[in-house]
Amino acid sequence: MKIDFIDVDSAISHAKQLLETERDISPALKSALEVILLLVTVLLNRVTLNSKNSSKPPASDPNRKKGNRKKSDKERA
Repeated sequence: MKIDFIDVDSAISHAKQLLETERDISPALKSALEVILLLVTVLLNRVTLNSKNSSKPPASDPNRKKGNRKKSDKERA
């Protein structure tokens, strides 16, 4: 995924790779950074969801593009 010309997936992968190779970091800090990277990944995946690629019905998706509806010729009862 790219946001403002930044390849976010690549940046997250690179950060994870650096965490794996770093030896001078405490286990607590390493764990905390892994959790933060996980949360960023989850939130980015949720941001990209819409009614076309999720189980959300289109009527409840405020970001969907609304098409023009034609009025029916039938009279309402």
